Amino acid sequence: MVSKNEIPFRRPQAAVLSARLTEPRRFIQVVAGPRQVGKSTLVQQATADLPLPVRYASADEPTLRGVEWIAQQWEAARLSIHDPAGAVLVLDEIQKIPLWSETVKRLWDEDTRAARPLKAVLLGSAPLLIAQGLTESLAGRFEIIALSHWSFSEMRAAFGWSLDEYLFYGGYPGAAPLIGEPLRWSRYILDSLIETSISRDVLLLSRVDKPALLRRLFELACRYSGQILSYTKMLGQLQDAGNTTTLAHYLELLAGAGMVRGLPKYAGDAARSRSSSPKLQVLNTALMTSACGGAPTEARADPEFWGRLVESAVGAHLACAAQRGECSLYYWRERNQEVDFVVRTARGLCAIEVKSGRAPRAHAGLQAFRQAFAPQRSLLVGGDGIAPEEFLTQPVAHWL
Repeated sequence: MVSKNEIPFRRPQAAVLSARLTEPRRFIQVVAGPRQVGKSTLVQQATADLPLPVRYASADEPTLRGVEWIAQQWEAARLSIHDPAGAVLVLDEIQKIPLWSETVKRLWDEDTRAARPLKAVLLGSAPLLIAQGLTESLAGRFEIIALSHWSFSEMRAAFGWSLDEYLFYGGYPGAAPLIGEPLRWSRYILDSLIETSISRDVLLLSRVDKPALLRRLFELACRYSGQILSYTKMLGQLQDAGNTTTLAHYLELLAGAGMVRGLPKYAGDAARSRSSSPKLQVLNTALMTSACGGAPTEARADPEFWGRLVESAVGAHLACAAQRGECSLYYWRERNQEVDFVVRTARGLCAIEVKSGRAPRAHAGLQAFRQAFAPQRSLLVGGDGIAPEEFLTQPVAHWL
């Protein structure tokens, strides 16, 4: 098994970051993604061989940091510059600091005016909050390296996992050594990843008037991943006197933390898509299975649950690509006709249907969608189509 410090599977992004830090041009480099996807490891790999002084500091501390902390770290990095090549400052969990973007903008612009060769790398585990700070204050000054949950090919290469193991245990590399102890693995996911993400990346940093409702919404989204639920039906399931606007907002916050999201219906019209009932989708299948306990063999014995895992794994593969900006992701349904996923890129549309068992030869949903929207490509995953293992092994761009 590969040790954490040797894991090579973020090396393409690490190489990109390393190259950018050695360019004469200066942009703030932003590495954003959910918890436990290798952001810190990537930066360590990217800076390990740089011929520059590197200062690393994290705002993820029990004591709440203030903007003066950013200024202190920035000044210390400035003092480490000893030649024209400059130095690198890495600030981790930057979104934890109120008004961070305004302070970074001021300090960055000071260095620009002074021709000071300081390179800055910002890391954040709440991509939605990071994006808000960037667009509000740092327009034109940054580049993003977006990381998502680990893919099947990455987990297989690092830990030798089978498809069944990946479907059940998902794409959290830090939890991989614990799968031999199912209860310990489950507690790690629930306590160290889910609870930490909700309490520290959502509730602590965003206005949430009904935290209990947000937690129940997350549990509902995991339980019904792969299903289309109107916000009204969700409120009925949650037995809460909230409103649909609140639920939609909370679902956006959970998506911003890289946990679950609601896929809009494809309608060929942006306004109609936004007003549609969402299809719930986990971004990592471990979020579905951690509360169930057991092992892959037990989940396999339940065909309905296993089918939902297969579809959710395919959806997570596509949704993570969408969060990296590679495509837009939807579902489609009209009366009794449905297509599991609709992927839109600059090159056109791709319709994807997922079947965990042997599929019928006629796929009414795909046929109806082709007649309505003429997609460039239609794919069947599972059944007599593309094997799920093959689909999940390839990057999404390969199929589009």
